[in-house]
This record gives sequence, C-alpha cells and structure tokens, in this order.
Amino acid sequence: MIELRILSVGRSKEKYWNAAVAEYAKRLSRYCKLSFAEVQDEKTPDQASAAECRQIKELEGSRLLKQIREKDYVIALAIEGEMLDSVELSERLSRLMVTGSSSIAFVIGGSLGLSDEVLKRVDKKLSFSRMTFPHQMMRVILLEQIYRSFRIMNNEPYHK
Repeated sequence: MIELRILSVGRSKEKYWNAAVAEYAKRLSRYCKLSFAEVQDEKTPDQASAAECRQIKELEGSRLLKQIREKDYVIALAIEGEMLDSVELSERLSRLMVTGSSSIAFVIGGSLGLSDEVLKRVDKKLSFSRMTFPHQMMRVILLEQIYRSFRIMNNEPYHK
C-alpha cells in the first residue's frame, strides 16, 4: 500500500479544519497509509524585512527537511508549481505508484512559503492556484484532491 505523508508548517488549532482532515484521513484509509508531520512555524513580525523573511523560511525549511526521508518522492505545494486538473493529478499519482514510488511526501509551507533548500529537495512543484491559502485550508484541499484521485484511479464515482 502506498504511503502518503503530509508535511506542513504550523499546527491547525481550529476544530472545523481538524474535523475535515480527520474525515478525509478516514476516507483515504482504504487506499493508502496516510501520516502527518507538523513542524513549528515562526512568528513573522509586521513589516518584516526581506532578510527576516528569508531567515524565517530557512528555519521552517530546516525543520521540514528533517521530516523528509531519502525514499520520499517529494511534491511541494508552491504557487510557481504546475497546475493540474483532478484527472491529471490522479494520473500522476497512479504513474508514481506504478513506477515504484512507495512513499510520497506533500510539503505545505508556512505563510511565507518554502525555503530555497526545501525547493531544491523536491521532485515536483504543484500549484492549486496563484492565490495564497492558509495552510490549514490547504491541507483540506490537498486531502480532498488526493481522495478524488484515488476515486478516479479506481473508477469509482466522484462529484464533478
């Protein structure tokens, strides 16, 4: 069974996001082994300088890199990444599983994005939009699309 890992900066404190994540984790349990790793986020001061922002991204990035394993195929959620529709995402995930990737790690950055070091480690950059979303919401959107991908792969109905 494929292992999917969701690595993210910051913790979700809101019950409604946690409930949504739990629901998709339950749905996905029949298709994959799913795990989560949350690393501490850094407080970004108002009107932080470019140097402060870079330092914050580097700190968060080093924490994320400690969670990434050698065997992980790493997909970063990044605005500059490739945009796919649901069927294309399903096909990509299916291809990865067929070609022997047994562990796929999705990486969600903090409010400032991902550090250059993390982006150098990734195998693929994926964008859901040119807009910025809170990391708590992005987890739910990502899990919904992964669930949809497995439904498509298994020729099961899904809402269009």
